[in-house]
Amino acid sequence: MAEEATGWGGAVWAAADLVTPMAIRVAATLRLADSIAAGTRTAADLAAAVHVDPDALARLMGHLVTAGVLTRTDGGFGLTAVGEQLRDDHPAGIRPWLDLEGAIGRADLCFVELLHTVRTGEPAYPRRFGRPYWDDLSADAGLFASFDALMGGRLAEDAPVVATAYPWGSLRSVVDVGGGDGTLLLAILREHPELRGTVVDLAGPAARAGRAIAAAGLGERADAVAGSFFDPLPAGAGGYLLSGVLHDWDDEPAGRILRRCAEAAGETGRVLVVDHVGGPVDTEGDLRMLAYVRGRERDLDQLASLAASAGLHLGSCTPAGTRTVAEFSRSPS
Repeated sequence: MAEEATGWGGAVWAAADLVTPMAIRVAATLRLADSIAAGTRTAADLAAAVHVDPDALARLMGHLVTAGVLTRTDGGFGLTAVGEQLRDDHPAGIRPWLDLEGAIGRADLCFVELLHTVRTGEPAYPRRFGRPYWDDLSADAGLFASFDALMGGRLAEDAPVVATAYPWGSLRSVVDVGGGDGTLLLAILREHPELRGTVVDLAGPAARAGRAIAAAGLGERADAVAGSFFDPLPAGAGGYLLSGVLHDWDDEPAGRILRRCAEAAGETGRVLVVDHVGGPVDTEGDLRMLAYVRGRERDLDQLASLAASAGLHLGSCTPAGTRTVAEFSRSPS
């Protein structure tokens, strides 16, 4: 990759090139690194193992050697340190995020329509795939399961920290709004035995959350309810949790979600936003949200301003791993 940066076009071409990123994503989708690590080394044998055209695969792998992902060996191909990161069992867990048949790798293909988004302000995903992102996931159980696994896997790293960073038990009950498969709620419940919890999400994720709750043996303290966060939420809980939800929406719909939480929380409840709001806005993530769903990343000041439009006041802000637990209520602290 360093050699490309000094060739024709220099660093600009290296940064703008689409060939190498797509070659890497194809390798990730085909799980080539796993096959190579298992001992399948020649292009012909690899093509047979992953059911692709032998000539096309050999040419793809030739470029991955140039790009520093693979290396040529006497027996065929090997993995560089970069290529090792494409193994499914690599601790960084990058491969499924690049998988072109998964919820995020596939969605990234909409960036070929980014010019349309910049010209119109409309999300790129529907232009590429014919329907909005959430509709597309809802229509494909496998794709939605991929999304839940990716989001849950990333959240699982911070969940134990989030569960201990804030005094969740003092809330008595928590509604995890848009809580997916329940990964975060379950971590919180394990740390706070006095707490009860409910996941509210669309039917598919709610069903998966219900199974996860049962498998964790927490059915007496938790449940999962199918519903939309644009509709009235179960009222009267001590806390309403929004984890990684608001960035999926532009200000108007995000404000409506916060208002639903505020209505359900009443005068005494809390709305807890768990997200990456403790520092500068993640510009790459912001463009993803724009292209996928016309959402947006926000810093803490922007989040507080949005919450104020829903009648909520910012209280405590608690660091929790890479995330922050921002507490809001209807009354100033």
